[in-house]
Amino acid sequence: MTDPVLDQPVALVTGGGSGIGAATVLLLAASEYRVVIVDLAADHAHHVAQQVQQEGGIAVVAALDISTVAGAEASVAVAVDTYERLDVAVNCAGIAHALLPLHEIDDDVWSHVQSVNLDGMFRCLRAELAVMVKAGSGSIVNVASIMGTVASAGVSPYVASKHGVVGLTRAAAQDYGAAGIRVNAVAPGYVDTPLMDAGTREQLGEIGALHSLGRVGRAEEIAEVIGFLASAKASFMTGAIVAVDGGYTAR
Repeated sequence: MTDPVLDQPVALVTGGGSGIGAATVLLLAASEYRVVIVDLAADHAHHVAQQVQQEGGIAVVAALDISTVAGAEASVAVAVDTYERLDVAVNCAGIAHALLPLHEIDDDVWSHVQSVNLDGMFRCLRAELAVMVKAGSGSIVNVASIMGTVASAGVSPYVASKHGVVGLTRAAAQDYGAAGIRVNAVAPGYVDTPLMDAGTREQLGEIGALHSLGRVGRAEEIAEVIGFLASAKASFMTGAIVAVDGGYTAR
């Protein structure tokens, strides 16, 4: 008799140890995905995995650095070696940086932001797509940002990286549609997650006022849209950049 668990789809979530990534892990696990939680912060990832398991879900942790070729490839290998398939990938890992005008940004800051937000995204996509091409199907959701379509002062490395994510998403959708693989992105507005530093957190009211809804978002609200894009309910969507920004970009 076939084990019904073996029929459950498999999802990989980078940056799954906190914020939007963690909310996405919990949502997908509740939707009966077996989940691989990829995060450099192993303790955070294990905490999320415990939450999944307490709710009766299935999750494993891959404490890896997706900014490296080895880390990105190993994260996908964990999914394949553990579950023998990869149906959904959510590329959520990302970092921010201190506010600085462009002429004051040094090479280390620039390189570090690009290595995670853009280079890491590319490397994960490359490894994920290689597996999905062999399977002839798959759904990928990249986490971009409103800063992938607009800009703000003091965050040029972040803006550049997220514009790159938007471009990669659209290019990958063009490359792999015929292979049965959909690639979309969400573009969140400001969201109350650990990515916000103390200074930003003090300004939550002011930042919220920039959104038509008058507040910042919650990680769970972004996860709901990610879950939709990942699912068969979005079967005719690929190359889409979906703003989940409380009306920020509608101004």
